[in-house]
Amino acid sequence: MDLQSLVVVLRAALSHVSDERKAAEASLTQFQYTPQHLVRLLQIIVDGNCDMAVRQVASIHFKNLVAKNWSPTDPEEKHIIPESDKSMVRENILGFVTQLPPLLRAQLGESIKTLILADYPVQWPSLLHWVTHNLESQDQIFGSLYVLRILTRKYEFKSEDERTPLYQIVEECFPRLLSIFSNLVPITNPPIEVADLIKLICKIFWSSIYLEIPKQLFDPNVFNAWMILFLNLLERPVPVEGQPFDPDTRKSWGWWKVKKWIIHILNRLYTRFADMKVQRPESKAFAQMFQKNYAGKILGCHLQLLNAIRTGGYLPDRVINLILQYLTNSVTKNSMYQLMQPQIDIIMFEIIFPLMCFNDNDQMLWDEDPHEYVRKGYDIIEDLYSPRTAAMDFVSELVRKRGKGNLQKFIHFIVEIFMRYDEASIEVKPYRQKDGALLAIGTLCDRLKQTEPYKAELERMLVQHVFPEFSSHVGHLRAKAAWVAGQYAHINFSDQNNFRKAMHCVIAGLRDPELPVRVDSVFALRSFVEACKDLDEIRPILPQLLDEFFKLMSEVDNEDLVFTLETIVDKFGEEMAPYALGLCQSLAAAFWRCMASSEADDEVEDTGALAAVGCLRAISTILESISSLPHLFTQIEPTLLPILRRMLTSDGQDVYEEVLEIVSYMTFYSPTISLDMWGLWPLMMEALNDWAIDFFENILVPLDNYISRGTDHFVACKDPDYQQSLWRALSSIMTDQNMEDSDILSAPKLIEVVFQNCKGQVDHWIEPYLRLTIDRLRRTQKPYLKCLLVQVIANTLYYNPSLTLGTLHKLGVATEIFNLWFAMLQQVKKSGMKVNFKREHDKKVCCLGLTSLISLPANHIPPEALERIFKATLELLASYKDQVAESKRNNEATAEDLDAFDGDEEDEDIESDKEMGFDDEDGDEVTSVNLQRLREARGFQPHYDDDDDSDDDFSDDEELQSPIDEVDPFIFFVDSIQAIQASGPARFQSLMQNIDFRYQAVASGIAQHAEERKVEIEKERLEKANAQ
Repeated sequence: MDLQSLVVVLRAALSHVSDERKAAEASLTQFQYTPQHLVRLLQIIVDGNCDMAVRQVASIHFKNLVAKNWSPTDPEEKHIIPESDKSMVRENILGFVTQLPPLLRAQLGESIKTLILADYPVQWPSLLHWVTHNLESQDQIFGSLYVLRILTRKYEFKSEDERTPLYQIVEECFPRLLSIFSNLVPITNPPIEVADLIKLICKIFWSSIYLEIPKQLFDPNVFNAWMILFLNLLERPVPVEGQPFDPDTRKSWGWWKVKKWIIHILNRLYTRFADMKVQRPESKAFAQMFQKNYAGKILGCHLQLLNAIRTGGYLPDRVINLILQYLTNSVTKNSMYQLMQPQIDIIMFEIIFPLMCFNDNDQMLWDEDPHEYVRKGYDIIEDLYSPRTAAMDFVSELVRKRGKGNLQKFIHFIVEIFMRYDEASIEVKPYRQKDGALLAIGTLCDRLKQTEPYKAELERMLVQHVFPEFSSHVGHLRAKAAWVAGQYAHINFSDQNNFRKAMHCVIAGLRDPELPVRVDSVFALRSFVEACKDLDEIRPILPQLLDEFFKLMSEVDNEDLVFTLETIVDKFGEEMAPYALGLCQSLAAAFWRCMASSEADDEVEDTGALAAVGCLRAISTILESISSLPHLFTQIEPTLLPILRRMLTSDGQDVYEEVLEIVSYMTFYSPTISLDMWGLWPLMMEALNDWAIDFFENILVPLDNYISRGTDHFVACKDPDYQQSLWRALSSIMTDQNMEDSDILSAPKLIEVVFQNCKGQVDHWIEPYLRLTIDRLRRTQKPYLKCLLVQVIANTLYYNPSLTLGTLHKLGVATEIFNLWFAMLQQVKKSGMKVNFKREHDKKVCCLGLTSLISLPANHIPPEALERIFKATLELLASYKDQVAESKRNNEATAEDLDAFDGDEEDEDIESDKEMGFDDEDGDEVTSVNLQRLREARGFQPHYDDDDDSDDDFSDDEELQSPIDEVDPFIFFVDSIQAIQASGPARFQSLMQNIDFRYQAVASGIAQHAEERKVEIEKERLEKANAQ
C-alpha cells in the first residue's frame, strides 16, 4: 500500500460509519506485515502537512505494531517486521522527537522505549553516539535528553552484572549533561521549557543512581558539582509567574516537578547510600562524605520548604510526603536529630499536626464524592503519596526512637486540644483539630498500650474523648471515633460495659447516613469481633449485622469490608450455616462488580482486583466454616459455578489460587461431585497445558478430590475421557526437557492418586506411566523428585505387584530400578540422617510396595532378591515406627507449649529508662527469638538440611487423605510373611536362616508391634462406634 492510499485508509479508520471503519481496520490488519508499512506510518506521523487526526491514528497503529511485533515473545511467531524496515526505523525515528507535538511524541516515545529494550546495545550500537552527538547541538538537546532518559531507564532496576552498558552511558554522557545542567540553573526568569530540560536531566540521574552509584560520581569534585546544582534548585523558590491556579494542574507544573525530582534524588542518595553501616570501603567513604557535607544542608532546605505549611503557602502533596520521609529517616541518626532538635516543637505542632487534621480538600471530597473519599482512605498506593500518612509515620518513628520527652510533650499537646474542644461552645469547637488529635491517638496506639502512665489511662481517655464523638453531628468525627475505637478494641477494659458500649456504637455506625462512617465502622468492627470474649454480645444481632454488610457490599468494593466479614465467619463457624447461601450470593455479586469496575477503568484496576480477591477469600472462609454441613454445598454450588467457569480460564490468572481453593472445598465437602463440577476438569487441564504450570501444586488438590471422591466417574466416563486428558497433561509436563525438577513435583503425586484410588481398574495405565516415570527418573537431579518418582513405582507394585514386575522386566529396567531404589534407601548424610524418603508417607508407600513384592510366588522372586527386599523393608519399617513415635511426642509437646504460650502474660514494658526506646539494636534479635518460639509453638518446625536441597520440604501434604491411610504397614508386612510361611514353609525357613541376628531381632520387634497395632486399631474402632 503506497503512502497516499495508507493516508486514505487511516482517515477511514476515523469514520463515524461503522462499515467504513471496520473495512479500514481490516485493511490495516491485512497490510501491517508488508515491507515498508511501518516506515510509511512513521512518514505520516512526522508529516506536518498531514491532518493531525490521521497522524494520531498512525502513531497509535505504529506504537501497537511495534509493541507486539518488534520483538515477539513467541519465537515461532510468523508475522515479523522485515529487518530492512527495522533498520530504516532505527535510523530515522530519533531525529523527529523534538519536532512532534507532545501527544504524538508520547506515542513515539513508547515505541522508542520498545526499540531500546529490544535492540540496545547489540542491534543498535549507534544509538549512544547519536545521543552524545546531539547533546552538543543546541536545537537537539531536548530530543537527546528525551532519548537518554529512556535509555538509562532500561538499566534502572538491573543487577550489577547487567549494568555494564550503563557505565559506558554515564562515562560518555554525564560530563556534557553536567555542563548543560550548569548552564540551565543560573538562567534568570527561566521559561517553562528550562524546567522541562532540568526535569529530564534529573530523571536521567535518578535512573543512573537508583541501585548503585556509578564510579564516575565517586569523584568528590564531580559529585560536588552535581550537588551544588541540586541544592541551588532545592533552596530556590519556585517561580510565581506562570503557576496554574487549578490544584491538579499546579502540582504537575514543570517547576514543581523539578522540585519533586530533586527531593526524590536526594532522598535516594541519603537512604540508600549514606548509611554508615554499609560494608564496602568505597561505599563507607561515600556515606561519611555525604553525611558530613550534604545531609545537614538538605535537612535545612527541607525545613525551610515545610515553612509553607505554617504560613499557608503551597507545597504539592508528593513534595511534602518526600520531605517528611527524609525527616523520618533522620530521626534515627544522632547528628541529624541534633540539627532537628531545636525545631522539634515547631515540626511536631506546626507542621506535622496540621497535616494530620481534616482539611478543606477532605471536606470537599467527603461532600462531593464519598466513594472516592473511601477509596483514597483505604488505598495503599495513595499512602505512598499522602502527606498525612508521612506525618503519621514521622510521629510513630519519633516516639519509637526519640520518645523520651517527645511522647510526653506530644500527648500533652493532644490533651490540650481535647480540653479546648470540650470547653468550646458548639459553634466554635475545633472539629478539625479534634479529628487530627484522634488520628494521633490511633496512630500511637501500640506505643501507648505499652507505656506507663498512658497504659492505665487509655480506657478513661476513650470514654471521655472518643465515645462522645459516636453521636457527633460532624460526620468525619463519627468516622474517626469508630476508627480509634477499633485500634483500642484489644485493651483490657476494667469495665466490660465500656467495651460493650463501644462495640454497639461501632455496629450502629454501619447504619450511619454517611458512607465513610459506615466503612470505618466496618473496619473497626473487625477488631471488636476479634476481641469479643462473649459472642452472645453479637449473636442476637447477627442477622441484622449481615444485612448491613450486604447493603454495604453492594455500595463499595472495599477489601477491609471483606476482611471483617471473614473474621465474623471465622468466629461463628457453623453458626453461619443459615446465612451461608446469602453471604455467598452477596460475595459473588460483589465479585462480579469488582471485576466489571477493574475492566472498565484502568485506574481502579488494582483496588478492584484486590477487592475481588478478598471476595473469593471470604467465600473460602464461609465454605470452610460449613465443612461439616455437606448439604449446604449443593445449595451454594449454582451461585459459584459461573465464577469458577470464567476464572479457571486465562481471565482468572490474577485470582487463580483463590478460585482453585474454592474448587477444592466444593469437590471435597459436597456430598458428591456433580456433573457441573466435573465440567471444570477440562478447564483446569487446558490451563495446566497452556499457562498454569506455576499453579500445578494448587491444581493438584482439586484433581485429587475428583479422582478420590469421584473414582467411578473418573474411571467410567469416556466423553470427556478424564484418564486420557490427565495422561496427556502429565506426559507433556514430565517429558518437557525445559521443565525444572521443582516445577513437576505434583505430577508423580497425581500418578500416585490414580493408582491408590483406582485399584484393579486401570491396569492399562501401568506400562505408560512406568515408561514416563522411568524416563524422567533417569534425568532427575533433585533428591525429592527422585523419591517421588520411585514412589510411583512403589505405588504400582502395591496396586498390582505381578503386573508391575512383569512390565519392569519387559522394559528391561527391573535390575536398574531396584538397584537405584536400594541405593537411595541406604544413602546417608555426614550426620547419619537418611537423605531420601524423609516423610512418614514416603516410607509407608515404599513399605507397601516392597511388601507387595514379598507376597509374590517364589517363581517371581528369586531367594537372593527376596532376602534383599525383606531386609530393606525391615529397615524401613523400623525407621517408620521411630518417626511415627517421634511425631506423636512432638505433637503432644506442641500442645503443651501452646497451652503455656497462650497463658503468657504481656508483662514487659518496652521501655525502661532508655525510657522511650532508643537504639534498640538488640530488638531485632529478641523479636526473632520470640518469632521462632511462636513458630515452633504453632507447629511450624524449622527444617534444617546439610545441603542446598531446599525443595524437599518433607512436612508437605502429610495431612492429605489417602486410601492407604487405612492400611497398617506393620500388619500388612506380618500378614504377607505369614502367607509365605503357610504357602512355602521351606522358602520361609531358608529366608530366616540366611539373615543375621540383628535382622531377626528387628523382625521380631516388628511382629510384636503389629500385634500391638491390631489392638490399638480395634480400640479406635470401638471408640469411634461408641461416639456415633
